[in-house]
Amino acid sequence: MSYEDIHCSIDSKVLTVTLNRPERLNAFNANMLHELLKVLEDADTNDNIRAIIFTGSGRGFCAGADLSEGSKTFQKKGSADSHRDGGGKLTLRLYDCKKPVIAAINGPAVGVGATMTLPMDIRIASTQAKFGLVFVRRGIVPEACSSWFLPRIVGISKALEWSYSGRVFGAEEAKDGGLVSEIVPPESLLERATEIAREIAFHTSAVSVTMTRQMMWRMLGETHPKQAHKIDSKAIFHLGQSDDAKEGINAFLDKRDPKFSDSVNTNLPDFFPWWEEPEF
Repeated sequence: MSYEDIHCSIDSKVLTVTLNRPERLNAFNANMLHELLKVLEDADTNDNIRAIIFTGSGRGFCAGADLSEGSKTFQKKGSADSHRDGGGKLTLRLYDCKKPVIAAINGPAVGVGATMTLPMDIRIASTQAKFGLVFVRRGIVPEACSSWFLPRIVGISKALEWSYSGRVFGAEEAKDGGLVSEIVPPESLLERATEIAREIAFHTSAVSVTMTRQMMWRMLGETHPKQAHKIDSKAIFHLGQSDDAKEGINAFLDKRDPKFSDSVNTNLPDFFPWWEEPEF
């Protein structure tokens, strides 16, 4: 499928999604949202994709919402009860993704450009990256479910400091605050992101990674570790009988790289997705 506002490529089991409106610093619009939702849906069903990298074309990652409509940008039709924020649709879909997601933040990531990265699992930044939770400076509020994600990633105090001021800050401050895990030179950014992605793609079980991703994210919303114990126990029981578990042990004993074969589309445990079941 061809896209207008993003570019996609697959190499060595890694899907790289590039926001591709460089003339507008990859500003987020309705069509970009549609295309990102579509590519995430396709990636989840493609067993040849083991990890996803998001980055931006040109000198920016994403400058935030496209403000070409001026003061009418955030004036929506209908009712507040029926309106659903586009950034939130994207971050909720990322939250549900079965594949690990890496953000390679190459330049300014402002507004939704910053908040869309929050449900991504690993965020690395170029030395040229800048971040801004600028909503209060535009007369609106943080969106894209960031009031849930951001405090869990950086803590409530830092989340409020950045959100109250709405100021733009650099990669070093983002790393010090826990928003990104690494800072690398611009020319090394995609190479480093790809290195991380390929380590996942070629040395781990796809089913194990999917389960681990969802277990970690879902447990952030639980109030007692016994909920984790329930899922841990079920997952160890089911996956312990899988072909991948046998292969993982045999490969370790044989001192060789494993050749995992189980698929996230056919071999996930029968209780997945457990969070949709009333008893949990």
